[in-house]
Order: sequence, then structure tokens, then C-alpha cells
Amino acid sequence: MKPNILCRAMLAGAIATSSMIGITAATPAHAQFGGIVYDPTNYAQNVLTAARSLQQVNNQIQQIQQQATSLMNEARNLASLPFSSLQQLQQQVQRTQQLLGEAQRIAYDVQNVQQVFNGRYKGAALTGTHAQMVANANARWADSVGAFEDALRVQAGVVGNIDGARTTMDGLVTSSQSATGALQAAQAGNQLLALQSQQLADLTALLAAQGRAQALDSARNAAVEAESRERLRRFLTRSNGYQPGNARMFHD
Repeated sequence: MKPNILCRAMLAGAIATSSMIGITAATPAHAQFGGIVYDPTNYAQNVLTAARSLQQVNNQIQQIQQQATSLMNEARNLASLPFSSLQQLQQQVQRTQQLLGEAQRIAYDVQNVQQVFNGRYKGAALTGTHAQMVANANARWADSVGAFEDALRVQAGVVGNIDGARTTMDGLVTSSQSATGALQAAQAGNQLLALQSQQLADLTALLAAQGRAQALDSARNAAVEAESRERLRRFLTRSNGYQPGNARMFHD
């Protein structure tokens, strides 16, 4: 029998006994069955006392059950997420950084860019000797071709990371949906944010590579224009100038 059922039965017995006490209140306790004294009032008080004790025990059991449930919930909230995508995301970022680090001829470095432009794209590079101007023109063409090739390689790397990002996203979403506590849900959310950061890094690298190629091609066109003006100036200011003469179409 459950404690609450037993408690109710004892309370009912106490109420019944109290009713009997009300009926026989005027009747004093008397001896029955070989001299045993039966006191209805004392019996009813004992029943009520036992019912109260049983109710207190029942309340304590409920409190213990609630505490156990609370501890189980806290344990679930503190459980760590069994899935981690950090290593995979770091590898994808490192691959993109490696592609950027393999940039041909002109690196992604401010000092290197300044040095190359001073040597091939402006100033004395456009006003040197004929051999120097040809060499610089060839170097600028090689810079542009290399930059476009670098941009294509970065694009290929970013596209290659898409499949890994899809796999990582599937794992994170599955882990988030099956999270048993607040900590697991928060960790899954943080890893999803890390995945978005990795994708933004790939997008930044792609834009940087494309912008570098376009900038070098525009700089090459500007240098060609400046070089053409210099060649025209030299042609028009030659010391000998143009000397008209007689032309003979046939020999004697």
C-alpha cells in the first residue's frame, strides 16, 4: 500500500474514532477482555499522531525526489557536447592561408608591394632605356598573369572547402538538435558561429585575390599608357628630326 493511501486510511480511522468519542464522551474508560483498559480518546490521538508522522515522511520523500531530479537536470546541463568541429575548421583556414602565402611575384605585404611598384610601375621604370622599358613591361605582364592564376587557385580552394563546411554543418545541427542540456546547446551554437567565421574568412581571401588581380591589371594598363606617352615624346624630340628627301622608284 502506498504511503498516501495508508495515510488517508488512518485519517479516516481517526475521524471515525473521533465520532465515537463524541458519542461516548460521557462514558469513562472501562476494563474489557480480562482487565485491559480501552481509552477511545487516547487511541484517536495515537492514530492522528501516526498519520501526521506518515505525512511528514511522505513530504520528505517528495523533497528527496525533487532534489534528485534537480541534480539530474544540472548534470545534463553541464554535460559537454560530444562533437567538435574545431580541428576541421582550423585545417580549412590553414589551407586558405597557404594559398594566399603562395602568391606569385607580388606577396600580400605592404613593403613588397611598394618596392615592386617603385621598380616596375611608376617613376624611373617608365623612363629608362629601351631595354629597361621592355623588361619592365614583360615583368608587369607576368605580374598580372600570376595574379590571375593565384585568384583561380584561391577560388578552387574555397570551392573545395564547401563540401567540408557542409559535413561540419550537418554534424553540428544534428548535435544541436539532440543536445540534452544548456551547455551542449551553447557549444553547438558556438561551433556554428565558428563555421560562419571560417566561411567569411574564405570569402575575404577570395575577394582579396580577385581584387589583387584586378588591381595589378589596372596598374599594368596605366603603366602601358604612361610608357606609350614617354615613347611618343622620345620619338617627337629626336635630335636628328625628320629630314625630307628625294625618293627614286627605279634604278637606271
